[in-house]
Amino acid sequence: MFETLTDRLNETFARLGRKGRLTEQDVEDAMREVRRALLEADVNFKVAKDFVAAVRERAIGQDVLHSLTPAQTVIGIANEELIRVLGEDGQGLLPPERPPQILMLVGLQGSGKTTHAAKLAVHLRKQGRTPVLVAADVYRPAAVNQLQALGKQIGIPVYEEGTGHDPVDIAANALQFARERGYNPVIIDTAGRLQIDDRLMQELVNIRDRVHPTEILLVADAMTGQEAVSVAQTFNERVGASGLILTKMDGDARGGAALSIRAVTGVPIKFIGTGEKLDALEPFHADRLAGRILGMGDILSLIERAQETTTEEDAVEMQERLFKGQFNLEDFLEQLQKIKQMGPLTQLLEMIPGLGAQMRQAKAEISDDDYKRVEAIIYSMTYDERRNPDVIGRRRTARIAKGSGTSIQEVKQLLKQFEEMKRMMSQMGRMAKKGKMPRGLPFKMG
Repeated sequence: MFETLTDRLNETFARLGRKGRLTEQDVEDAMREVRRALLEADVNFKVAKDFVAAVRERAIGQDVLHSLTPAQTVIGIANEELIRVLGEDGQGLLPPERPPQILMLVGLQGSGKTTHAAKLAVHLRKQGRTPVLVAADVYRPAAVNQLQALGKQIGIPVYEEGTGHDPVDIAANALQFARERGYNPVIIDTAGRLQIDDRLMQELVNIRDRVHPTEILLVADAMTGQEAVSVAQTFNERVGASGLILTKMDGDARGGAALSIRAVTGVPIKFIGTGEKLDALEPFHADRLAGRILGMGDILSLIERAQETTTEEDAVEMQERLFKGQFNLEDFLEQLQKIKQMGPLTQLLEMIPGLGAQMRQAKAEISDDDYKRVEAIIYSMTYDERRNPDVIGRRRTARIAKGSGTSIQEVKQLLKQFEEMKRMMSQMGRMAKKGKMPRGLPFKMG
């Protein structure tokens, strides 16, 4: 996400940092580089121009040039201006005037509406809600079947009347169905359309006027850049979008759509799609995304993902086992599997602040296939070997390597890394007992 833009901005600000005290010309040169980086990232021209002008004005006018850490001050200003461009209000979904909450998804053909209807349902169910999906796309072949399959996969009911009925009537009937059975929210998956298709655009207006949705959420493909901005403008003018779901953000190395769409359309981004899995949907936070763009990480999102896979009690229990030196390979495997549930390793690395240029190297060296290799090695061990790795000698190592399809060297390397980690955590436990570090340090690998 934003890899190209982040690298360019990091290089520019790093050069500022090496200069120590800054001159006005240094700031001008840096802003020229920032502007070029934004335009190459497919950011709207006016948005890029206004952003650079705002940062330049504040940087030169706030005694930055006389600051002891001028480069950090400029980065701080850039961060604040990025948040402003992205939409600092960060509002969530609007509450309904009366239940149920009705969420109507609209967008172009192929933008991912059906999949993101299911993702939204999963996200809201985690909050204790009882969503129902509505199949109102009667034009695309197998659209109803796709939503039914997704609903079955995630265990969420789907209201459908097949393909021979009016989508406006389907939406209205679904609302009555939800009220009678207590479903809330109602997520309506409409047919994808070209924005120039007047008949289908009018159909969206008719659905809107019939069911009065709480939110009209436009699903837009972030990888289409300025085309996504144009689409958002058109849909907002014709139907009145109240929020945006930007899909394929994990594949958008440039970031032009995310940085332009709020400033150009005035429609807030509500969610971002960050992967193919049905739980890969994040509420949008402007400050967190700005941090990722500037290479400052997103530790809050990382913590939230960890909390979804590990309870506080489990974390405390695991910490105690670590500090007492009782951590074994079964524990290690359990934590590894929890990390896998948090998402692709490359995404997790992007959220860790302070990695900077090291992050690129780490991403090059570590692949998600490493998860599978470690799992295969541990699964090839006996119960006793996992509980007590010290019993693993030369013959056992050879057997484990053969059983896991790996090399003897890879098995030895894993055991060595495990022992080093175990020794380090035992040392931390001894330090905690002596009062040299807080015992309440939360341990959450997953």
